Amino acid sequence: MTLTVLFCVDPLHPRRVDPHFAREAGAVRDHYGEIALVDHDALRRGDVEAAIRAVPRDLGPAWYRGWMLTGEEYAALALALKRRGTVLLTHPDDYRRAHELPGWHDTFEGLTPASVWLPLSPGQAPGDLSELVRPLPNGPGVVKDYVKSRKHEWDEACFVPDVKNLARLHAVVAKMIALQDEFLVGGVVVREFERYDGGGEARVWWVDGEPALVGPHPDSPGLDPDPELDAVAPAVRALGCRFITTDLARREDGVWRVVEVGDGQVSDLPVTVDPMDLYAHLPVPD
Repeated sequence: MTLTVLFCVDPLHPRRVDPHFAREAGAVRDHYGEIALVDHDALRRGDVEAAIRAVPRDLGPAWYRGWMLTGEEYAALALALKRRGTVLLTHPDDYRRAHELPGWHDTFEGLTPASVWLPLSPGQAPGDLSELVRPLPNGPGVVKDYVKSRKHEWDEACFVPDVKNLARLHAVVAKMIALQDEFLVGGVVVREFERYDGGGEARVWWVDGEPALVGPHPDSPGLDPDPELDAVAPAVRALGCRFITTDLARREDGVWRVVEVGDGQVSDLPVTVDPMDLYAHLPVPD
Protein backbone atom coordinates (compact mmCIF):
# COMPACT_ATOMS: atom_id res chain seq x y z
CA MET A 1 0.00 0.00 0.00
CA THR A 2 1.04 3.62 -0.48
CA LEU A 3 1.20 6.45 1.99
CA THR A 4 -2.17 8.26 1.92
CA VAL A 5 -2.59 11.70 3.45
CA LEU A 6 -5.71 13.87 3.70
CA PHE A 7 -4.83 17.55 3.41
CA CYS A 8 -7.00 20.62 3.93
CA VAL A 9 -8.37 22.18 0.77
CA ASP A 10 -7.62 25.72 -0.37
CA PRO A 11 -10.83 27.66 0.49
CA LEU A 12 -10.40 29.82 -2.64
CA HIS A 13 -9.54 26.97 -5.02
CA PRO A 14 -11.54 23.84 -4.12
CA ARG A 15 -9.38 21.49 -6.20
CA ARG A 16 -6.09 22.56 -4.65
CA VAL A 17 -4.35 21.89 -1.37
CA ASP A 18 -4.35 24.78 1.09
CA PRO A 19 -1.16 26.76 0.30
CA HIS A 20 0.08 26.25 3.86
CA PHE A 21 0.33 22.49 3.21
CA ALA A 22 1.22 22.57 -0.50
CA ARG A 23 4.90 21.87 0.14
CA GLU A 24 4.03 18.78 2.17
CA ALA A 25 1.50 17.53 -0.37
CA GLY A 26 4.09 17.91 -3.09
CA ALA A 27 6.54 15.81 -1.12
CA VAL A 28 3.95 13.04 -0.71
CA ARG A 29 3.17 13.05 -4.44
CA ASP A 30 6.86 13.11 -5.38
CA HIS A 31 7.39 9.93 -3.42
CA TYR A 32 4.45 8.08 -4.96
CA GLY A 33 2.02 8.70 -2.15
CA GLU A 34 -1.65 9.55 -2.56
CA ILE A 35 -3.45 12.65 -1.31
CA ALA A 36 -7.08 13.67 -0.95
CA LEU A 37 -8.74 16.92 0.10
CA VAL A 38 -10.84 17.70 3.18
CA ASP A 39 -12.80 20.94 3.59
CA HIS A 40 -11.78 22.31 6.99
CA ASP A 41 -14.28 25.16 6.88
CA ALA A 42 -17.15 22.70 6.36
CA LEU A 43 -15.89 20.65 9.29
CA ARG A 44 -15.93 23.71 11.52
CA ARG A 45 -19.51 24.43 10.39
CA GLY A 46 -20.51 20.88 11.34
CA ASP A 47 -21.19 19.78 7.75
CA VAL A 48 -18.99 16.69 7.76
CA GLU A 49 -20.49 15.19 4.61
CA ALA A 50 -19.60 18.31 2.64
CA ALA A 51 -16.15 18.25 4.22
CA ILE A 52 -15.29 14.81 2.82
CA ARG A 53 -17.12 15.05 -0.52
CA ALA A 54 -13.84 15.11 -2.45
CA VAL A 55 -12.37 12.08 -0.66
CA PRO A 56 -12.63 8.99 -2.91
CA ARG A 57 -14.51 6.02 -1.52
CA ASP A 58 -12.55 3.03 -0.20
CA LEU A 59 -9.34 5.00 0.04
CA GLY A 60 -8.11 2.79 2.87
CA PRO A 61 -5.97 3.80 5.88
CA ALA A 62 -4.87 7.45 5.87
CA TRP A 63 -3.25 10.17 7.93
CA TYR A 64 -4.79 13.64 8.33
CA ARG A 65 -2.51 16.68 7.95
CA GLY A 66 -4.26 19.97 8.33
CA TRP A 67 -5.56 22.71 10.56
CA MET A 68 -6.53 21.97 14.13
CA LEU A 69 -9.87 20.32 14.88
CA THR A 70 -11.65 19.94 18.17
CA GLY A 71 -11.92 16.43 19.55
CA GLU A 72 -15.57 16.35 18.54
CA GLU A 73 -14.83 17.52 14.99
CA TYR A 74 -12.06 14.97 14.57
CA ALA A 75 -14.31 12.16 15.84
CA ALA A 76 -17.05 13.19 13.41
CA LEU A 77 -14.51 13.26 10.57
CA ALA A 78 -13.19 9.81 11.48
CA LEU A 79 -16.69 8.30 11.64
CA ALA A 80 -17.81 9.80 8.32
CA LEU A 81 -14.63 8.64 6.58
CA LYS A 82 -14.96 5.13 8.01
CA ARG A 83 -18.43 4.84 6.47
CA ARG A 84 -16.84 5.61 3.10
CA GLY A 85 -14.01 3.11 3.46
CA THR A 86 -11.24 5.34 4.84
CA VAL A 87 -9.81 4.75 8.33
CA LEU A 88 -7.79 7.48 10.01
CA LEU A 89 -4.60 5.99 11.42
CA THR A 90 -4.90 8.13 14.56
CA HIS A 91 -7.95 7.04 16.57
CA PRO A 92 -10.17 9.88 17.86
CA ASP A 93 -9.37 8.95 21.48
CA ASP A 94 -5.65 9.22 20.74
CA TYR A 95 -6.17 12.52 18.95
CA ARG A 96 -7.90 14.08 21.95
CA ARG A 97 -5.37 12.63 24.41
CA ALA A 98 -2.43 14.22 22.61
CA HIS A 99 -4.20 17.40 21.48
CA GLU A 100 -5.73 18.56 24.77
CA LEU A 101 -3.60 19.20 27.86
CA PRO A 102 -5.74 17.22 30.35
CA GLY A 103 -5.20 14.14 28.17
CA TRP A 104 -1.38 14.19 28.37
CA HIS A 105 -0.45 16.24 31.43
CA ASP A 106 -0.40 13.51 34.06
CA THR A 107 1.60 11.15 31.84
CA PHE A 108 4.31 13.84 31.64
CA GLU A 109 4.19 14.68 35.35
CA GLY A 110 7.58 15.88 36.52
CA LEU A 111 8.65 16.71 32.98
CA THR A 112 6.26 19.62 32.40
CA PRO A 113 5.08 22.60 34.49
CA ALA A 114 2.42 21.74 37.06
CA SER A 115 -1.05 22.56 35.76
CA VAL A 116 -4.68 22.65 36.83
CA TRP A 117 -7.75 22.96 34.64
CA LEU A 118 -11.45 23.71 34.71
CA PRO A 119 -13.92 22.59 32.01
CA LEU A 120 -15.83 25.54 30.55
CA SER A 121 -17.93 26.23 27.49
CA PRO A 122 -17.14 29.22 25.23
CA GLY A 123 -18.29 32.41 26.92
CA GLN A 124 -18.96 30.74 30.28
CA ALA A 125 -17.82 32.69 33.36
CA PRO A 126 -15.17 30.84 35.37
CA GLY A 127 -16.53 31.67 38.83
CA ASP A 128 -14.33 31.42 41.93
CA LEU A 129 -10.84 30.19 41.02
CA SER A 130 -9.40 29.82 44.51
CA GLU A 131 -9.95 26.07 44.72
CA LEU A 132 -8.70 25.54 41.19
CA VAL A 133 -5.25 27.02 41.86
CA ARG A 134 -4.87 25.69 45.41
CA PRO A 135 -2.50 22.86 44.27
CA LEU A 136 -0.17 25.33 42.53
CA PRO A 137 2.68 27.06 44.41
CA ASN A 138 2.68 30.81 44.93
CA GLY A 139 4.26 32.66 42.05
CA PRO A 140 3.80 33.32 38.36
CA GLY A 141 1.65 31.27 36.02
CA VAL A 142 0.24 31.24 32.51
CA VAL A 143 -3.38 30.91 31.43
CA LYS A 144 -4.58 29.09 28.32
CA ASP A 145 -7.37 26.83 27.11
CA TYR A 146 -6.87 23.09 26.66
CA VAL A 147 -4.92 23.65 23.41
CA LYS A 148 -3.77 27.25 22.86
CA SER A 149 -2.72 30.35 24.75
CA ARG A 150 -3.07 34.03 23.93
CA LYS A 151 0.69 34.57 24.19
CA HIS A 152 0.52 37.55 21.83
CA GLU A 153 -1.66 39.26 24.46
CA TRP A 154 0.80 38.22 27.15
CA ASP A 155 0.06 40.74 29.90
CA GLU A 156 -3.69 40.92 29.53
CA ALA A 157 -4.71 37.36 28.61
CA CYS A 158 -1.85 34.97 29.38
CA PHE A 159 0.64 35.82 32.15
CA VAL A 160 -0.25 36.11 35.84
CA PRO A 161 2.51 37.45 38.16
CA ASP A 162 1.10 35.45 41.09
CA VAL A 163 -1.58 32.78 40.63
CA LYS A 164 -2.73 33.34 44.21
CA ASN A 165 -3.64 36.95 43.42
CA LEU A 166 -7.21 35.95 42.63
CA ALA A 167 -8.37 39.33 41.35
CA ARG A 168 -5.59 39.48 38.76
CA LEU A 169 -5.98 35.80 37.91
CA HIS A 170 -9.70 36.22 37.32
CA ALA A 171 -9.11 39.24 35.08
CA VAL A 172 -6.60 37.36 32.92
CA VAL A 173 -8.79 34.26 32.70
CA ALA A 174 -11.83 36.33 31.77
CA LYS A 175 -9.88 38.17 29.07
CA MET A 176 -8.54 34.92 27.62
CA ILE A 177 -12.06 33.47 27.48
CA ALA A 178 -13.38 36.62 25.81
CA LEU A 179 -10.62 36.65 23.19
CA GLN A 180 -10.92 32.95 22.44
CA ASP A 181 -14.67 33.45 22.09
CA GLU A 182 -16.26 30.54 20.19
CA PHE A 183 -12.84 28.96 19.66
CA LEU A 184 -12.27 28.23 23.35
CA VAL A 185 -11.32 24.54 23.56
CA GLY A 186 -12.24 22.50 26.62
CA GLY A 187 -11.93 25.13 29.31
CA VAL A 188 -9.28 27.01 31.29
CA VAL A 189 -5.79 25.81 32.19
CA VAL A 190 -3.48 27.52 34.68
CA ARG A 191 0.18 26.42 34.46
CA GLU A 192 3.14 27.14 36.68
CA PHE A 193 5.46 29.56 34.85
CA GLU A 194 9.04 28.47 34.20
CA ARG A 195 11.90 30.54 32.82
CA TYR A 196 13.87 29.11 29.92
CA ASP A 197 17.38 29.88 28.74
CA GLY A 198 16.48 31.71 25.52
CA GLY A 199 17.92 29.08 23.20
CA GLY A 200 14.54 28.42 21.60
CA GLU A 201 12.21 25.45 21.59
CA ALA A 202 12.75 22.18 19.78
CA ARG A 203 9.81 20.38 18.19
CA VAL A 204 10.24 16.61 18.31
CA TRP A 205 8.04 14.44 16.10
CA TRP A 206 7.37 10.94 17.47
CA VAL A 207 6.07 8.01 15.42
CA ASP A 208 5.06 4.85 17.28
CA GLY A 209 7.01 5.95 20.34
CA GLU A 210 10.28 6.75 18.55
CA PRO A 211 11.71 10.20 17.69
CA ALA A 212 11.34 10.53 13.92
CA LEU A 213 12.41 14.15 13.52
CA VAL A 214 13.99 16.75 15.79
CA GLY A 215 13.81 20.30 14.52
CA PRO A 216 13.06 23.90 15.45
CA HIS A 217 9.73 25.23 16.65
CA PRO A 218 7.74 27.00 13.90
CA ASP A 219 7.77 30.24 15.92
CA SER A 220 11.59 30.31 15.92
CA PRO A 221 12.75 28.43 12.80
CA GLY A 222 16.18 30.02 12.99
CA LEU A 223 16.92 28.41 16.37
CA ASP A 224 17.64 24.69 16.34
CA PRO A 225 18.41 23.39 19.84
CA ASP A 226 19.45 19.79 20.46
CA PRO A 227 17.25 18.50 23.31
CA GLU A 228 17.88 15.55 25.57
CA LEU A 229 15.18 12.92 25.01
CA ASP A 230 16.06 10.12 27.43
CA ALA A 231 13.62 11.31 30.10
CA VAL A 232 10.87 12.19 27.63
CA ALA A 233 10.78 9.00 25.57
CA PRO A 234 9.24 6.77 28.28
CA ALA A 235 6.40 9.26 28.79
CA VAL A 236 5.75 9.43 25.04
CA ARG A 237 5.49 5.65 24.89
CA ALA A 238 3.27 5.58 27.98
CA LEU A 239 0.88 8.03 26.33
CA GLY A 240 0.32 5.39 23.65
CA CYS A 241 -0.42 7.63 20.65
CA ARG A 242 1.01 6.79 17.24
CA PHE A 243 1.93 10.26 15.96
CA ILE A 244 2.60 13.17 18.33
CA THR A 245 4.88 16.14 18.89
CA THR A 246 6.59 17.43 21.99
CA ASP A 247 7.89 20.99 22.25
CA LEU A 248 10.94 21.11 24.52
CA ALA A 249 12.85 24.03 26.03
CA ARG A 250 15.80 24.17 28.41
CA ARG A 251 15.04 25.76 31.75
CA GLU A 252 17.50 28.29 33.19
CA ASP A 253 18.88 25.55 35.45
CA GLY A 254 19.78 23.45 32.39
CA VAL A 255 16.95 20.92 32.64
CA TRP A 256 14.98 20.15 29.45
CA ARG A 257 11.24 20.59 29.94
CA VAL A 258 8.14 19.61 27.96
CA VAL A 259 6.38 22.86 27.11
CA GLU A 260 3.58 21.32 25.05
CA VAL A 261 2.42 18.01 23.59
CA GLY A 262 0.39 17.89 20.39
CA ASP A 263 -1.12 15.53 17.86
CA GLY A 264 1.28 15.20 14.95
CA GLN A 265 -1.49 15.55 12.37
CA VAL A 266 -2.17 19.16 13.34
CA SER A 267 1.27 20.32 14.54
CA ASP A 268 2.90 22.86 12.25
CA LEU A 269 6.05 21.92 10.37
CA PRO A 270 8.66 24.71 10.23
CA VAL A 271 9.44 26.06 6.77
CA THR A 272 13.12 25.25 7.31
CA VAL A 273 12.42 21.49 7.52
CA ASP A 274 12.23 19.24 4.46
CA PRO A 275 8.79 17.58 4.63
CA MET A 276 10.21 14.22 3.55
CA ASP A 277 12.36 14.20 6.70
CA LEU A 278 9.02 13.64 8.43
CA TYR A 279 6.92 11.78 5.87
CA ALA A 280 9.61 9.15 5.29
CA HIS A 281 8.93 7.98 8.86
CA LEU A 282 5.14 7.72 8.64
CA PRO A 283 4.32 4.02 8.41
CA VAL A 284 2.47 2.69 5.39
CA PRO A 285 -0.10 0.03 6.33
CA ASP A 286 0.43 -3.46 4.93
